Amino acid sequence: MADGEGRRAGETDAKLLEMLVCPLSKATLEWRPERNELISRPARLAYPVREGVPILLPDEARPLDPDE
Repeated sequence: MADGEGRRAGETDAKLLEMLVCPLSKATLEWRPERNELISRPARLAYPVREGVPILLPDEARPLDPDE
């Protein structure tokens, strides 16, 4: 793919997101584009997405607030 074609930096592929699951709970992940995160409700974690790459490491995830 030539420069300038395809996804822009920070954009995440929707097909990839459909295939991902939480490494701890194996549950499907909910995409939260406003925060650039993937949410695992069963594990109560929010995994960051950096430059379009999901970081599915529990040590990199933030715990969800009780009201999330």
